[in-house]
Amino acid sequence: MRTTLMTALAVFLADQLSKFIVLYLLDLDEIGEIEVISPFFQLQMAWNKGINFGLFAGFDMRWVLIALALSISVGVIYWVHRDGKTKWTFVAAGMLVGGALGNVLDRVIYGAVADFLNFSCCGLNNPYAFNIADVAVFAGAAALVFTSSESSDTNTRTKKKN
Repeated sequence: MRTTLMTALAVFLADQLSKFIVLYLLDLDEIGEIEVISPFFQLQMAWNKGINFGLFAGFDMRWVLIALALSISVGVIYWVHRDGKTKWTFVAAGMLVGGALGNVLDRVIYGAVADFLNFSCCGLNNPYAFNIADVAVFAGAAALVFTSSESSDTNTRTKKKN
């Protein structure tokens, strides 16, 4: 459980530090866009009031999304505390929870999630931006799928041997 909480804290702090830098030191909210590695990587400010890719941004879902993220975080922590078998399951859960809480804090403070990372390639202009919390939520959820299936495979093999 300690691994989950330490990973969540590390992700949360990295996410919030990156947002502090782009908002207050680089003033990206005013500038709008900074080319980092043209044309592949740029910092592009976007305030996401909705869910992924700005879906449902026209609806006032701020508190619903906060409640949902907190509920999922509590559920994931409970689940891995009860059923987590490997170190990587606990790390994956921490990534998901830390990212979710990073975006929750944005919604509480700003009313929207601060997104700013933008990658484009091969002549295609990607209009979407994301942040460290988004990456952590996605990677943590994907890793939970794989690590929890590994844990259940190990349990199944152990039971078959007995």
